[in-house]
Amino acid sequence: MADGFIRWYRESAATSVFAQQVELFAEQGIVLPHPVRGVPFVLDVEGEQVPMEQEELGLLLGHRIADITMTWWFSANTNIIDTFAYEPLGCEIQTLWLDGLTFEEAARVEAAVTVAATKLPVPTRAVIVDRRGISDPEDWDSLVLYDGDRVPRIPDVVLTQSHIAQKLAEASTGLARQEAGAGLWQLAWPRTE
Repeated sequence: MADGFIRWYRESAATSVFAQQVELFAEQGIVLPHPVRGVPFVLDVEGEQVPMEQEELGLLLGHRIADITMTWWFSANTNIIDTFAYEPLGCEIQTLWLDGLTFEEAARVEAAVTVAATKLPVPTRAVIVDRRGISDPEDWDSLVLYDGDRVPRIPDVVLTQSHIAQKLAEASTGLARQEAGAGLWQLAWPRTE
């Protein structure tokens, strides 16, 4: 079983919206620079933290040439690992890992992504919130990126465009569905615990 995650699919913009995302996340108490050291960190291939200036990180993300894994911070000791990836179909994918976070911290990450998904000028295709890690993040690629018909195991919440929301509604019973703004629908499954 995978760890809990939030997977955010959004269209690639002509210019990066990373700086705006940093501001929106900060409003939820999630900051990019380390609270003590004052600089952002990316993870190298061995998982070691490497300091990088925010402008340089934004530039690399804007070039969309490689996957980048970085950290967001609640405090000097509590972080969120976030991997940015780019698909050839013009989609940016962020996977934020929720393992090691308290319920409240995970809820704040979810709120930050939801706010950013509805406020950023770049359209969001989908946000998958799987707090328990019932599915794997990549399980959602077929449905979201390639208009596939296979619906992965049921997550906690999905924020998505209407055509994907319709597929999920057809494949699930008891699904709560409401408009979320910015052309997105929020779908939640009933708790089975």
